[in-house]
Amino acid sequence: MIRLAPISLTALALVWMPLTLSAQTSQGGFETMAQPTEDQTECKAPRPPKDLAETAYIRNGYRAILRIMAAEEWRETGSCDCLLTEIEWDEVLEAGEEYRVSDDPKRPFDTSELRERADKLLAERDAACSS
Repeated sequence: MIRLAPISLTALALVWMPLTLSAQTSQGGFETMAQPTEDQTECKAPRPPKDLAETAYIRNGYRAILRIMAAEEWRETGSCDCLLTEIEWDEVLEAGEEYRVSDDPKRPFDTSELRERADKLLAERDAACSS
């Protein structure tokens, strides 16, 4: 009889849980715990397509290059528009040659340095555009 108690509790939990979940969902309980969606007005660099490069490390390097290119475009034009969506990935691939620091095909960029540079430039842009 002791062995049946855990099975009975498990069975009870399996019956009770869907009822609880559906009741809470219909009341908004679990829906409110969902991660908030990205603010579409925020100017963020898009994720590079997977076919852009073999590894995430290289794709992240290209994403940082895109951010640098957008910041440099801001410096030239003074436009506070989100320029990140106006630059094509093939332009980023071409510009990538300027940022190569190694002949190693798996680590052609110093992605950390590129990210820091992009962060600094875009922080300048944000400060100038918010005033």
